[in-house]
This record gives sequence, structure tokens and C-alpha cells, in this order.
Amino acid sequence: MALFKRLVEQDRPVLAFTLDGQSASGLQGDTLLTAVLTCAEYVRGSDFRAEPRAGFCMMGACQDCWVRLGDGRRVRACSTLLEAGQNISREPGRSI
Repeated sequence: MALFKRLVEQDRPVLAFTLDGQSASGLQGDTLLTAVLTCAEYVRGSDFRAEPRAGFCMMGACQDCWVRLGDGRRVRACSTLLEAGQNISREPGRSI
């Protein structure tokens, strides 16, 4: 189940991407955070516990929305735009 529900701007072009090895889609102009949370319940696991996190500040100031791209780069999901064909991996977090 998705955490976000898209209410407006549904007429933008659809961009396919991969989330943790599964096919997913977002819309052109979405950040990675928006694209992930419109098809999943969380964006990553906490660095301190393996609890699901969904971002915090939504403007690139905190450290709560990191995801990893297929090329190995770690990026902030809230300030990185979705591109067609991206491979996004959510970090599971750490257990204490």
C-alpha cells in the first residue's frame, strides 16, 4: 500500500523505474521521494533501527531520505528528480 495518494496533476507523462528490483512508475517532474511513496509505504529504514522512514524535512536539510541509485550513488530522495529507467534501492536500516 502506498503512503502518498496522488490527487492532482495526473496527466504528466509516466516514467517507469525499478524499486528494490520491482517495476514501479512515477510521473515526470516527481522527486524520487514522491515516486517511491506513491507506490510504497516507506522510503528507507532508519540508521538507528530498522524501522521504516518516509523522509522528514522534505527539502534536503536532514538525512532521512537517502536512497541508492543503480550506479551506486547515494542521493537524497526529496531533492532528486525521477528519471525514466532509474534503478532505486531503499536502504533497510540497521538493527540495534
